[in-house]
Amino acid sequence: MRAHVLSISICIILLLVPSLLSAQSDSINNKSDSQNVEKLQSYSKKLAVFERQRIADSNKEAELETQLNSLKGSEKLKKDELQKQIEDLKDKEAKRIAQKKEQIDSLRLKAVGYPVKGFFNDTLFLIYNGMGSFSASDRADAVSKRISNLAGKLDFKPGALKTTEGEVTYDIVYGETIITSVSENDALWNNATKASLAQKYQKIISDAIVKYKSATSIMTLVKEIGLALLVLLVITVLIFYINKLFKWLGIKIQEQKGKRINGVKIKNYTLFDATRQINVLLTINTVLKWVIILIAIYIALPILFGIFPWTKNFADTLLGYLLNPIKKIAHALWDYLPNIITLIVIVFVFRYILRGIHFLKAEIENGNLKISGFYPDWANPTYQIVRVVVFAFMIVVIFPYLPGSNSPVFKGVSVFLGFLFTFGSAGSLSNIVAGLVLTYMRLFKIGDRVKIGDVTGDIIEKSLLVTRIRTIKNEIISIPNSTVMSSHAINYSSDAPSNGLIIHTTVTIGYDVPWRDMHQALIDAALKTDLVLPEPVPFVLQTSLDDFFVSYQVNAYVREANKQAKIYSDLHQNIQDVCNERGIEIMSPHYRAQRDGNKTAIPDDYLGKDYQAPDFNINIKKQKESGE
Repeated sequence: MRAHVLSISICIILLLVPSLLSAQSDSINNKSDSQNVEKLQSYSKKLAVFERQRIADSNKEAELETQLNSLKGSEKLKKDELQKQIEDLKDKEAKRIAQKKEQIDSLRLKAVGYPVKGFFNDTLFLIYNGMGSFSASDRADAVSKRISNLAGKLDFKPGALKTTEGEVTYDIVYGETIITSVSENDALWNNATKASLAQKYQKIISDAIVKYKSATSIMTLVKEIGLALLVLLVITVLIFYINKLFKWLGIKIQEQKGKRINGVKIKNYTLFDATRQINVLLTINTVLKWVIILIAIYIALPILFGIFPWTKNFADTLLGYLLNPIKKIAHALWDYLPNIITLIVIVFVFRYILRGIHFLKAEIENGNLKISGFYPDWANPTYQIVRVVVFAFMIVVIFPYLPGSNSPVFKGVSVFLGFLFTFGSAGSLSNIVAGLVLTYMRLFKIGDRVKIGDVTGDIIEKSLLVTRIRTIKNEIISIPNSTVMSSHAINYSSDAPSNGLIIHTTVTIGYDVPWRDMHQALIDAALKTDLVLPEPVPFVLQTSLDDFFVSYQVNAYVREANKQAKIYSDLHQNIQDVCNERGIEIMSPHYRAQRDGNKTAIPDDYLGKDYQAPDFNINIKKQKESGE
């Protein structure tokens, strides 16, 4: 049933395509006519001037010939004078013909002739100029009609078509009828003589009529119709079996569900399960079937059109639609081959340039190559910058060799992308510039403990756009590089390995504790703390003398800047332990107590077993009475 429907569709296409192609051909001819009118009208005006001059010169030459023939032999001087005038006119005629040929040669590159049509919509020859009151278009139509009428004569004989020489033209005649005339202008347009061009046209017309009569004979038409039916039968059978083949393939695809078709997985992600994969394959099977059917029909149409002489031009047109793009692609690839080779060479050269730069980067980064004033941690960011510059330069070099690089569309897209990049990356550019500045300022490196603004942590990533910090609570904080540049930054790690980082904390103790004892207690507590360096020795500063207490600041050297939180915690614990062991009460920042009758603030573990809270002390002083 489907094959029958397709056969009917093919017949409909056969009926519609010739009319569509004919309409397209008419539109092209109309466009060609409008383009030629202006060009050929300009030539006709110049031709009219030449023709008037030719007629005047021809008449004058005829008069001179008459005068020359009437002179007697004794009038030699007069004869020589007339002969010279005749020679001048012939030279003038030769120059006129040369000028006319020059005009035609310049016009031939742009003008398109009007076709004299044959019997199967083919072109027999072209006419470029008018004659008498007939324009070039009128001449072409008139000659086409005469040839068509000539083919309608049942008693036509090719030998009866002859060429005769007229006064100024060569005429192709059949009996008493002039089919067409060949003028001097026609000969110039075809770079031939009038006689040779007339004989050429005579043979073209005669062969066309003989071919037409042969093609329109009953036996020929019967053979052509039979051949066309055979082609239709073959394409119908072919489509039937194509349908059958793809139907069989569809059944085989469904049978493979759960066997060879188990879905498509990418690692742990299921891109297609078995059912969805079956549906996709069936869709591809259907699309492929119709593509093959349409290709078969498209190939069959030129074969069908080629059978009949009337539609043979349509066959060439259909094949042209398929072959011309392929030819253009092939020619384009062939013409572009030198550019492809150039691109390969350019990419090859830049690839090894980048390899050389990467080798230098690795050597500097590993410390094998040392450059004065250039630090190893600069190697990678500098390499990234140089690589971008090299890639940009490579694109600039490659750009002229890209296909379509000179087209307005390509340039417009390039400008549009540049516009988007410029305005879309305004904020990013400031971060990139800040990232470059930070890299070469060497404010910090990966692993350093820093404080940027209110954020304290370890540097885990430096990029052109952001700096990432891991805090002591394992929080990842991303700070834009432009913000880093505008904030104050403290690097705890940069000098710690060589000179040590001084950690410090402040304790406030009452005035009742001797400051020398307090100094020693804090130094001993610092030395008991893990990771605190014994050398240089910790030291204590008294930072203030307040109303109720003295502020003691203990300072100690450490090299592990990334472990400050643990060091501070241990230091505080040791300060409490040492002070308690030495009987020093930490009553800060402010502690009010009536000492008499109150227990000490030191924990019980540090007090003796016989410790008791002191009693209240009351002193009574009796005043002497006056006069005693």
